[in-house]
Amino acid sequence: MELQSELLKSIWYAFTSLDMEKCGKVSKSQLKVLSHNLYTVLNIPHDPVALEEHFQDDDNGPVSNHGYMPYLNKYILAKVKEGSYDKETFDDLCWMMTMKKNYRPTSGQGGLLCSLRDCFKLFCLFNLLSEDHYPLIMIPQEVEYLLKKISTAMNQEWDGKPLEDLLSQDASVQEEGMSVWVFLDHMGAGRLLRVSNAGAFSLALDQVFLEMYHNVLKRGYMWKKGHVRRNWMERWFVLRPSFMAYYAREDLKDKKGEILLDQNCVVEAIPDRDGKRCLFCVKTTSKTYEMSAADQRQRVEWTQALQTAVRLQGERKSSLHQELKLKRRVQREQSQQERSLSGSSSRGSQSEELTIQDLEREKERQGQEIESIIQHQREVEARRREEEEKEREQQKEVQRELERQLEEAEKLRESMQAEMAEKEKEAEQQRKRIQELELTQQKLEAALNTEIQAHMEEERVRLELEGALQAEEEKSRQCLLLQEQQEASRHFSPTEEAPNGAKEKRPAPSALHYASQELQSLRETRERSHQHLEEVQEKLRKASIHVRHWNVQLNRLMKPVAPGGNALPCISLSLYKLSSLPAKITCPKQEGALASSEFIAKLQPRANQETQQILESQSAIEEKGLQEQVEAITLSEPGES
Repeated sequence: MELQSELLKSIWYAFTSLDMEKCGKVSKSQLKVLSHNLYTVLNIPHDPVALEEHFQDDDNGPVSNHGYMPYLNKYILAKVKEGSYDKETFDDLCWMMTMKKNYRPTSGQGGLLCSLRDCFKLFCLFNLLSEDHYPLIMIPQEVEYLLKKISTAMNQEWDGKPLEDLLSQDASVQEEGMSVWVFLDHMGAGRLLRVSNAGAFSLALDQVFLEMYHNVLKRGYMWKKGHVRRNWMERWFVLRPSFMAYYAREDLKDKKGEILLDQNCVVEAIPDRDGKRCLFCVKTTSKTYEMSAADQRQRVEWTQALQTAVRLQGERKSSLHQELKLKRRVQREQSQQERSLSGSSSRGSQSEELTIQDLEREKERQGQEIESIIQHQREVEARRREEEEKEREQQKEVQRELERQLEEAEKLRESMQAEMAEKEKEAEQQRKRIQELELTQQKLEAALNTEIQAHMEEERVRLELEGALQAEEEKSRQCLLLQEQQEASRHFSPTEEAPNGAKEKRPAPSALHYASQELQSLRETRERSHQHLEEVQEKLRKASIHVRHWNVQLNRLMKPVAPGGNALPCISLSLYKLSSLPAKITCPKQEGALASSEFIAKLQPRANQETQQILESQSAIEEKGLQEQVEAITLSEPGES
């Protein structure tokens, strides 16, 4: 029943906004639209023909609110379940329907204080604190209660003078109460509350709105101990009468879980441990949750708020402020009865005892009291203004300090950005240099492989030339031998017989000829081998030039990168002295290019060893070649003579 009465307050505003002629009647078409919207926002299955069936005996004319109430109670309010709809969306629908017709804000001296969103929140709070009879009004005591809540949220002292001035100027407000439109007009114009900053007022109103309208008993950051990993994580907690939800951040987007509360829950403080202070726990029927507050004051506030929520669950109440509203109403009724009883008895005695002189003295005393009260209020107001001025100066000083820190931070950020850009530029240059170094290294390895192949080819041609020279030398000896035999046979007669009676056989005339031809063929082969050797040596010279070129490029690129300068001259010296290599020589890197430091470290000892071998083999080959040339000249001299 309490839920239906609260819903009916907002529906009453929506219904009266449709009553354009203010006669208490609304057409069926407008009620159909209103009913359809109520079905939607309250999450009730829509029955489109229920309204027609309810008013099937009526004409197509307007329907009064008394005629609409049975339909509203039967088909809408009776089907609403608490928690099945969004309360704020429902009130926003009713607010938008009535605001367009009835809300006419008038700004005060400082401009309009409340935005439309703030007016909607004040509209919801007005319905919460209004009396339970129609038309809805809020009495001055409830207005004062709401204004005190907003002042406390703004961290400023309550000043009741604007409300007292308003009540003294308009006696009807004191007697009859205040409608929501009058309340919003006075709030927007700043006639009920002294506000210096509209933003601070909006934040304070939002805090009161969450507390009273959404039943948020308390909210804030605390540390919570996990149940699985048993670690402590900071969470944003929101406590309501039936549960306490906790989120990753205060924007309420990432909900991590909730703690269901009932009358069996126990809230108690526990000793400090695990490096955490101000600990307390919430024991439910299934789990025990451990939390750590920021300080002792926060722990007391959280435990008291949780105990209040557990008490409300035990009393089966869903709202703390509904309970407080009822208590205030009961207290007002009791105090009003006491004042009425005391007033009736005192009036009879005073009429008999007081004289005209006593009345004058009483009036004078009351005037003095009023004057002293006014003087005291003036002093309080002056002190308050001085404190406000001091606070403004402090805020300005803090603001200037923050601006200075912001400027320093901005300069530091710009310098860091410039330094990062410079570092990025240097890194880009280093990357390009490393890429060039790797490419040059690959070219150098290719040139080394080409030079190695040329050395191997030269060695093979030298061996062929050596074989040709040996064959030519052997053939020259045979020719000399045949020539000597031929010369010796000329001293004998052709018919001289040998001692054994047989004739001496002379060498065949064609043997020397054949030997001379073979010797000539061998000389041509040696000349071709010698020509081939010159070609190979020319190829080796070009390959050495390429190696020296890429070695110079590698030296140029290695200077800014390599920290040491001894490895590169060693490899350069070894490459300059390479003239021939053994037959079985392989490239230092066949699968891929080495890094610069790895290439130098790997090739340096091998290059030193190979240089020694090359010098020894070169000297041996040169000595052998000179000896062969001398022998060839010696063999060719007898034939020519």
